[in-house]
Amino acid sequence: MNLKSITLASALLLSACGAMQAQKTQVIAHRGYWKTDGSAQNSIAALVKADSINCYGSEFDVWLTTDNKLVVNHDETFKGVTMQNATSKVCTAVELDNGEQLPTLQQYLDKAQNLKTRLILELKAHKTPEQETRAVEGIVKMIKDMGLEKRTEYITFSKHALKEFIRLAPKGTPVYYLTGDATPAELKEWGCAGPDYHFSVFQKNPEWIKECHKLGMKVNAWTVNEPKDMEWLIAQGADFITTNEPVVLEEILKKK
Repeated sequence: MNLKSITLASALLLSACGAMQAQKTQVIAHRGYWKTDGSAQNSIAALVKADSINCYGSEFDVWLTTDNKLVVNHDETFKGVTMQNATSKVCTAVELDNGEQLPTLQQYLDKAQNLKTRLILELKAHKTPEQETRAVEGIVKMIKDMGLEKRTEYITFSKHALKEFIRLAPKGTPVYYLTGDATPAELKEWGCAGPDYHFSVFQKNPEWIKECHKLGMKVNAWTVNEPKDMEWLIAQGADFITTNEPVVLEEILKKK
């Protein structure tokens, strides 16, 4: 084999290795890494613990209160308080299962500034489009003011909120749709970074993963807790898997 052939073969090998590395599935901790001592769903401790195990990202949920403040919690109503119908003072008086107070988005991001994990911010669907627009405006401004734009990705079930994030966030910011009722072509037309669908949607439409990649989009799947489902998504080339079992997923990926 002459020098030219060796050089070409080396270049092809490096290219193939690069492509394989680029396709490696990444781990997103659902509501942070909360299934461990001292943690709780959507707590600041869960964010810190997701970072400590080197998750690609930590997912969390945001609500807009009646006084236009942003708080972090998953359930619309939690321990008797309905987030979008209460003031921030009432919401943050709620105690999480690990003893923390329910955090404001500001408090959550203050802690995130000293971490490395990416912020996978879900805006919950609100009662009115006006609420969602105010929430998106507040979120995008806060993320910018805190210098976290390059570490933040947005996800939502609301088509209105989705389009508002695409409109208001810096160009190129990853914005994913959660509902599962749009094709890859529709998502591309809207300007999405890709689908973030329940894994069962991809099991019913496995061709969507390749379609997304052909369209230059990435694929996330939630909430994947069983090893067999993780294995299937990894084999299909999913870019991200959101899970309540990030350590289990990391161990599976290490064996690959």
